[in-house]
Amino acid sequence: MAVRRVMPVIRSEAVQENREFYGLLGFEEVMNLGWIMMLASSSTPAAQVGILSGDKSAPVTPDMSVEVDDVDAAYALMRDSGAEIVHPLQDEEWGVRRFFVRDPNGRVVNVLRHL
Repeated sequence: MAVRRVMPVIRSEAVQENREFYGLLGFEEVMNLGWIMMLASSSTPAAQVGILSGDKSAPVTPDMSVEVDDVDAAYALMRDSGAEIVHPLQDEEWGVRRFFVRDPNGRVVNVLRHL
């Protein structure tokens, strides 16, 4: 299994303010579903920040996202290790397959693969 990108997720209702602030650092809006906005570096597209007002289908808001090439394998590894699965593995209508797991620090990690 390979990691494709790692991205912090910031919970905030201040969408416009975040777009402007991170824009000063070279980030541009690349996706906006209303409840989540993705900002990416124009020079390094895999460098991204997510701004999230609340997750659409999960009971908690993740603290970070990790995109992997095999989310089913990642899920099996986490489940078999005894890690707390916070949101089950499932396909989402916006084109990702994902699950949430809690790390040893109590942070929620969104592990995903694009469909």
